[in-house]
Amino acid sequence: MSVRVVLVDDQTLVRTGFRLVLEETGDIEVVGEAADGSQALDVVARSRPDVVLMDVRMPGLDGIEATRRIRFGPHAARVIILTTFDLDEYVLAGLRAGASGFLLKDALAADLISAVRVVAAGEAVAAPSVTRRLFAHYLGKTPPRPQTNARLAALTEREREVLTLVARGLSNAEIAAALFVSESTVKTHLGRILAKLGLRDRVQAVILGYECGLVEIGSDR
Repeated sequence: MSVRVVLVDDQTLVRTGFRLVLEETGDIEVVGEAADGSQALDVVARSRPDVVLMDVRMPGLDGIEATRRIRFGPHAARVIILTTFDLDEYVLAGLRAGASGFLLKDALAADLISAVRVVAAGEAVAAPSVTRRLFAHYLGKTPPRPQTNARLAALTEREREVLTLVARGLSNAEIAAALFVSESTVKTHLGRILAKLGLRDRVQAVILGYECGLVEIGSDR
């Protein structure tokens, strides 16, 4: 079964480029395009995609609000925010609006394809190098919030380890290899972490990990 994708960007050439890359795969189908957030809502409602590639700055309804409405609307689809480094401030807002991750517009074709497949499978796109740069700017300038750190007291030592690795951007398979456990065990730990901390998804876990200082900005530790 193919992954159904909607492309949302006000630049026709960007949409065309993404379409050509994705449809070369054979297992990804572009089922709609939109030039702004309002059009995106209509296209998503009609085409029922699995994944939406969403630009941030567009005329009319912007990508952040469109993401929020799609994620919490009747035709919920997973959303990947498209960005450039000079739009970093919008990425965190997009993630908090319910996006499953972010991707640079100048990403390699292989990264674009991988991101769509990963998000369609239910995981998040949060590459460590990009994640650190984004969160360093917005979260690294202030110390972890005491009230946020207090929430971690509900976690076991192993759950805290898993959360730290999630915040570093590791996939479930990579976490399983790092901790010498099965991937299903990692999924169980992650489910418990989300439930205990009242988090909606993996991306919110990444944000919390940075806010709590579990990941040291600018390093891989």
